[in-house]
Amino acid sequence: MKLILLSGGSGKRLWPLSNDARSKQFLRILQGPGDRKESMVERVWRQLGEAGLQQNAYIATGAAQEELLRSHVGQDVPIIIEPERRDTFPAIALAAVYLYSVAGMRLDEAVAILPVDPYVETSFFSKVHELEQVLQHSAAELALIGVKPTYPSEKYGYIVPASPSDELDSQRAEAAYCHVSRFTEKPDTAQAETLISQSALWNCGVFAFKLGYLINLLIEKRLPIQYDELLKQYGTLVKTSFDYEVVEQAERIVALPYEGFWKDLGTWNTLTEEMGVTLLGNGKMTQDSENTHIVNELGVPITVIGLSNVVVAASPDGILVSDKASSPRIKDVMKHDDQRPMFEERRWGRYFVLDHMESPEGEQVMTKRVSLNAGKNFSYHYHNGRSEVWTIVSGEGQMVLDHRYLDVKAGDVIQIPAGSKHTLLALTDMEVIEVMRGAKLDEEDIVRLGLEWEPILQFCTT
Repeated sequence: MKLILLSGGSGKRLWPLSNDARSKQFLRILQGPGDRKESMVERVWRQLGEAGLQQNAYIATGAAQEELLRSHVGQDVPIIIEPERRDTFPAIALAAVYLYSVAGMRLDEAVAILPVDPYVETSFFSKVHELEQVLQHSAAELALIGVKPTYPSEKYGYIVPASPSDELDSQRAEAAYCHVSRFTEKPDTAQAETLISQSALWNCGVFAFKLGYLINLLIEKRLPIQYDELLKQYGTLVKTSFDYEVVEQAERIVALPYEGFWKDLGTWNTLTEEMGVTLLGNGKMTQDSENTHIVNELGVPITVIGLSNVVVAASPDGILVSDKASSPRIKDVMKHDDQRPMFEERRWGRYFVLDHMESPEGEQVMTKRVSLNAGKNFSYHYHNGRSEVWTIVSGEGQMVLDHRYLDVKAGDVIQIPAGSKHTLLALTDMEVIEVMRGAKLDEEDIVRLGLEWEPILQFCTT
């Protein structure tokens, strides 16, 4: 059985810490082993290792997330890269075609699809593995995992069994499952109570199918089943969900109930419940501020006095102060916000924007604080539309500038004209203030010539 973890999302529900460049699964604010903070994706990948499933897992993600994903789970993790965002059906189709035409999987191989950020016990992944025998026993087209509800939630979709007798009959199988009658999306509390009385389950977004089922479906839709060909046509695929395109059309669907711990950490009120601490970053609060959390990525202190059931989150993208129960509304409040991300994590470290201004003549100036981790390096690249000035604040490194090799240290100032090829390797942790000037400052104005340091050195002259 192969596992495909879907990693995507735009990060609006956990603003201002998450954004278009850093989705919620990359926030290192969960309590990990040894008092280490870990992200959702790090936690899930660790749990897959504990469950013995890591060697059979792939991560499907967009090209924009590849660097960040590798910095969280490692350089050797198998990643299937979606060239652009086109919703879940194209993403899953691309992953299935990769397994078929590149990895050489058999058509009778079971494939499980799951989000990259569920907050679960490790035992949950053993339940995922049971989907393989459920598919075999039931001859269903799709097998889902449904979480047994603990309260009538309005936030989740529900899987409704066909009938109690179907559920009873399925107890004879090695893995007990029920036949699915229908799905109900985010009912009100009264409807949820009725659904629970009918043995409905929360839909946690985990399902499995035989690889041949989806490959044959793609053939029917006249879509390529060779990976390279599907990549070429990817930009023409309709943006549509797997639920709409496949699940709603399937005739035989079963669900495997799961009674263990499961939670969607998609909002501030649910995420703070699992942080383990009430304060991250520079701040303080009075004792009468009960059930209040501060998450501060800025250098300035935050003080909370006498406010309970509140979350205060601060990053270079902005500051959020919200009653916890109202925090899910942030997605609607920020839906028209198109500000560029002011903080990004990369495979080599991170940066945040200190200042961004435009002169009367139309020239833009952006100042960044860049943190480069020891042993990491930027790509060897150049910019056509902007110049840069680097001031080394701390640390030591080696630089290549227009094929010339330079040693750099704290106090050095480097001028990089537009068109000059450059990179930097950190011998120790480094802090750099970068000032960019140009008519247009965006991430598209970059031409990369190499990523790894040793091949980059081949460009050098002594």
